[in-house]
Amino acid sequence: MKNTYISYLFILFTSIAVHAQKKSELLMEIQTLKVQLDSTKALVTEARKNERVSLARAESFESQVKELQDANATLLKNLNSFAEISNKNSENINKTLASLEEKEKQLKTINDALASNDSTAIIVLTNAKQTLGENAQIGVSNGAVIVSTKKDAFFSEDTSTTVLETGIPTLEKIAAILTANPSMGLTIEGLSMTGELDLAALQASSLSTILQKQFSIAPERIIILGKDGNLKEGFNLKIHPQFGAFYLKVRESMKEGNKK
Repeated sequence: MKNTYISYLFILFTSIAVHAQKKSELLMEIQTLKVQLDSTKALVTEARKNERVSLARAESFESQVKELQDANATLLKNLNSFAEISNKNSENINKTLASLEEKEKQLKTINDALASNDSTAIIVLTNAKQTLGENAQIGVSNGAVIVSTKKDAFFSEDTSTTVLETGIPTLEKIAAILTANPSMGLTIEGLSMTGELDLAALQASSLSTILQKQFSIAPERIIILGKDGNLKEGFNLKIHPQFGAFYLKVRESMKEGNKK
């Protein structure tokens, strides 16, 4: 009986010891799991923190990318605008250069025409001196050869409109110069110092009539004027390029120059 009791006690103590050991092990395991859980929570917290940081960085990067895209789009737009402006400026420069070139051609045409007239004026001056003699009053002004005469070289009285026979040879020489230079015209200026410009114009017309009827000078080549001579009376016979023909010549030369 006593042995049996002892056996029960042994079994009981053994069971208690085993139970206590298992409980201790369970507590240790729980403690281990708690530590692991805390560690896992810490890792999760850190991961979430890193995730938030990453998301913030991602948003920042997206914002920077958007700003860069907008800046790039603006830059491309500005470059396109600059290219358009540059092209327009180039077109304007080309147009300006073309216009300047055309103006230079026109100026060259006019200068060539003026040079040609100057050359003709020199020829006419030489011809006039040879024809009228060294004693004739001959000058050059603005491309015109001017032969100056007194009133009594053609008219016997101040108010007369009938040309003297002694004045015909001078008119014949003027006609010879005009015939030798068919591109030239003649302006007859009647000069008055008394203000009688109508009379001066009538006397100039009388000289023109002689040139036309006796020496076959075309009327369209002659211009007559009555002019205030200040303190001088007489006539200026101006041999010059025909202005209408000169204008047409320049205009046609310009047209030909523009075609080239």
